[in-house]
Amino acid sequence: MKFTIKREELLPALQIVNGVVERRQTLPILSNLLLSVKKDSLSLAGTDMEVELLTSIKQSFDGEAESTLPARKLLDICRALPDDAEITVSVKGDKALVTSGKSRFTLSTLPAQEYPLVDELESAVKFDVPQKIFKALLDKTAFAMAQQDVRYYLNGLLLEIDGKTLRAVATDGHRLALCDTDLSLDIKEPLQVIVPRKGVSELIRLLHDNEDKVNIQISTNHIRISWPELCFTSKLIDGKFPDYSRVIPEQGNDPIKANRELLRQSLTRASILSNEKYRGVRILLENNKLRALAHNPEQEEAEEELEVSYSGTDMEIGFNVSYLLDALAIIKTEEVIMTVSDPNSSCLILPEDQLQSKYVVMPMRL
Repeated sequence: MKFTIKREELLPALQIVNGVVERRQTLPILSNLLLSVKKDSLSLAGTDMEVELLTSIKQSFDGEAESTLPARKLLDICRALPDDAEITVSVKGDKALVTSGKSRFTLSTLPAQEYPLVDELESAVKFDVPQKIFKALLDKTAFAMAQQDVRYYLNGLLLEIDGKTLRAVATDGHRLALCDTDLSLDIKEPLQVIVPRKGVSELIRLLHDNEDKVNIQISTNHIRISWPELCFTSKLIDGKFPDYSRVIPEQGNDPIKANRELLRQSLTRASILSNEKYRGVRILLENNKLRALAHNPEQEEAEEELEVSYSGTDMEIGFNVSYLLDALAIIKTEEVIMTVSDPNSSCLILPEDQLQSKYVVMPMRL
């Protein structure tokens, strides 16, 4: 196997596939990338057995061959070379020689046939969706995923597909984020799959904010998302996502309407003196007024007052302020609408346009 390629073409491809390669691996071959040379392209693949990325560079090459090279070292070499460098890779036996100008690097290789790639997906549901819309779905919900929760099905994001809607839902048991997009699909029965946290993070990194379409395939165990020159495959979490519809409160008769940015700034200031571990803030609702109170074990206190539109009963309710701030950071409308029916109920937070997104934060005892 031997090929020559410009650094500016190889480096972006290496940066993409290195995203899924973990520094510490149980299997040595998972520290490597699979390089496949064909007559019209060079393909690079990386995997950690959960998420797999495959990208290709269109170019003419002599012959066909494949091998695996150390992912991190090859990327570091490529980064350290000058911008206009030409890189030649030649593999003989279990060694690869990487040369550029007067630089030479000898790397160890492992057999390509041992590289664990996912095969073609069988009996997959397939549909297309614009990158911009799919990325927005993930962006607006991913922050609410759990991290290393024993309820493993919460350590990911639910994608729910029926004939008219593609929905993303994430929850860690204390808060929930939901986002819909209208989609006309020819699907016989509704489908729910849970994409693991790492897969969601990689997709957010890779997707662009444009109208180009991505093709999504979903099988029993995998989801595959492909667009020109790039193919992403992830295992699915095998588990049943909780019935999220039961925890979304009804929109009440006495909503709180507030300027999103002013509310976010007030809560940010109040949070400075909240308990660092529990992040609790008391919200006091009065006629057209919202007060945020925080205190900590050092007996320090913060109080913020904000004018809002509210005509309901006076109420005091505690929240983890970080959860409120996360939701307010994701919402982009000028005003937000919040509904709280009583001190023991969850808070429903909606963008001003009330379209497509819903955020729920559970109360906490303070």
